[in-house]
Amino acid sequence: MYTVLVIDDSASMRRVLKDMIDSIDEFEVIAVANDAYEAREKIKEYEPDLVTIDINMPKMDGVTFLRNLMRLHPMPAVVISGESVRGNDIFDDGAVGFIPKPEMGESMSSFKDRIQDTLLSLTFLLKRYTLKKPKPLKTPILTTSTDNYKVHPDEVIPLNPARFAGIKLIAIGSSTGGVESLLRVFRRLPNNLPPILITQHIPYGFSSSFAQRLNDHSEVDVCEATDGLILERGHAYLAPGNMHLTIEKIGNEYRTKLLDTKKVSQHKPSVDVLFRSVNNTVGSSSMAIMMTGMGDDGTIAMKELFDNGAYTVAQNEESCVVFGMPMKAIQAGAVKDIIHLDEIADYIIEFSAGKRR
Repeated sequence: MYTVLVIDDSASMRRVLKDMIDSIDEFEVIAVANDAYEAREKIKEYEPDLVTIDINMPKMDGVTFLRNLMRLHPMPAVVISGESVRGNDIFDDGAVGFIPKPEMGESMSSFKDRIQDTLLSLTFLLKRYTLKKPKPLKTPILTTSTDNYKVHPDEVIPLNPARFAGIKLIAIGSSTGGVESLLRVFRRLPNNLPPILITQHIPYGFSSSFAQRLNDHSEVDVCEATDGLILERGHAYLAPGNMHLTIEKIGNEYRTKLLDTKKVSQHKPSVDVLFRSVNNTVGSSSMAIMMTGMGDDGTIAMKELFDNGAYTVAQNEESCVVFGMPMKAIQAGAVKDIIHLDEIADYIIEFSAGKRR
């Protein structure tokens, strides 16, 4: 069953769309929203598989919301709007489908058929997107403490830090706002750097295309990580959207190792898992970078890296989309330097050349 969030400023249209979508096999409307700001909260609460978006909405128009959604939390989106003139443009903005609202004289049966045809044609994409994706409950369990559903990195990877390992390594953690921020960093990186490992909170089904996008805009060879890849200079490895990325040393080689375990710090992939693994294998020879993002994923393991002598930096508040993850790391005393987004590439280059510790 694929869950849908319907976004439309008309209460009557929300009811119509909910009834029509609920009648389609494999689809269920899990929530509705009347504007972009309510939609943002519903997406965080329900984690729908698909959103439908009206273009003409109050507070923030649907096109702006769609662009922000693709930048900050990419997921399948279908535009259902009376502004058919925008039909072609919205595909450039990231939509996977467009359904014009019914024109004068069109029957609701015909409108329902168009909705059904479009949604059923997208099941191949939704299946890929939702594979191994946890399904939220229809009525989320409310809790007064986030500790009730957090998992400590120790439950996945015990801490056994390496003091010196003889290889330099760069690990990056990011979340909300990280997609565009990472692009800005990678555009400025040369191809002779130590291996780079990235955990970006991104839905399954989008990490592969994002890795390709990074690769297309950088001299660094970027790929979505798979099991057993040998870490090489001039290469970067992005955690898949449904697996934790770690590394292990086999003989004289360092290789990627993916873990299909439970969420850590509410995320999978988790920055805490990556940073803990880097600390265990490379330790003080590593550089860890905490970039824009919501929450505190990565704070625990970044403090361990800092205490073990690794070079740790955090993106500053001014250049963050959300100053959550960097702020938590700074508050925990896990950060040596706090820098602007546009300085990160230079700091990576200087660390690689032995100029920063």
